[in-house]
Amino acid sequence: MEDEKATAKEAEPNTDDISGGHGSQEGVLYLGIDLGTSRSAIAASNGVREFFASVVGYPKDLVSRKLLKKDKLFGDEAFAKRLSLNFYRPLEKGIIKHSDNGATHPEDAEANLKAASDIIQEAIRRSKPRSDELVYAVIGCPAQSSIQNKKAIIDAARPMVDSVMICSEPFAVAYGLDRLDDMLVIDIGAGTVDLCRMHGTLPDDEDQITLDTAGDYVDKLLYDKLRERCSGAQFTLNMIKSVKERFGFVGEAADPVVVEFPVAGKPTEFDITESVRESCRAMVPPIVQALGDLVASFDPEFQSTLKNNVLLGGGGSQVIGLAAAVEREMHEKLGEGRVLAVDEPVYAGASGALKIAHDMPAEFWEQLK
Repeated sequence: MEDEKATAKEAEPNTDDISGGHGSQEGVLYLGIDLGTSRSAIAASNGVREFFASVVGYPKDLVSRKLLKKDKLFGDEAFAKRLSLNFYRPLEKGIIKHSDNGATHPEDAEANLKAASDIIQEAIRRSKPRSDELVYAVIGCPAQSSIQNKKAIIDAARPMVDSVMICSEPFAVAYGLDRLDDMLVIDIGAGTVDLCRMHGTLPDDEDQITLDTAGDYVDKLLYDKLRERCSGAQFTLNMIKSVKERFGFVGEAADPVVVEFPVAGKPTEFDITESVRESCRAMVPPIVQALGDLVASFDPEFQSTLKNNVLLGGGGSQVIGLAAAVEREMHEKLGEGRVLAVDEPVYAGASGALKIAHDMPAEFWEQLK
């Protein structure tokens, strides 16, 4: 985990320091934020837990401003009114868009940084801080985010928090569940699949792998398959995302997946069972390949233990049958494996980040100036 100021300075507290943290501090609201490509989740020390879609929209003109009576709309409300909005989904593959190439896309980088900052501000508003409280936040990001990506997140959070730390999303999941030893954690989001090897210490770079074959990848794959197989049907990528979230499965389907798409304006039924299965199944081989890489580079005495302690989290883990499919692929490719899914995939990362915030010793918090 990295403790960072806006200068992207890094410090690495050891495990003993973390486990001996200071706990709650009067006058401080601790926040765990899972800032996701598709949705963001918040867990606060005052008991508030919420999530919302990671999108924000701004009225396009005077007419839309008069209609909406708001300067900013977030989440589902922004989706519903997006035709009247300059609409932003500022996170892509788990990072703020153009945070790595802001010099070549300065206007886009600035606009997406503002949108991400507004989403973080909305997350903090929903956590209901008191006016007399300091806000200390731990924010999850992809396992292999660059220094520029992390700095962009800190810059986005700067106006709303008094202190901030960045941690990898799979580490937050593991920490929240006290699964810190001999464990492989998989966090499947919309933008990235993050894998982390836990072995009783803070994970290093070689303990973590980030893949882009995540939820957005599956959505685009399913969209392309249906464009080919559903002749004349009209649909958007957002519609396909909703279909996947409702019906996504791997393995055998309990019932056929039948949906309606308009054809020349008329609702028409299509059986898309096989397309959904194939698209969701595409996540499995890259995950098992990455698991194999993390296992093969580990101490051989502990490789079997790692393979039999795989934890699956993140919104993408809700695809029906995914844990079993990963386990079957591990048996085929790696000889063995046991995969368990977390109980609360939406909040596991945010809850783990909150626990880190509670446990972190005071000297590792950096004040933002």
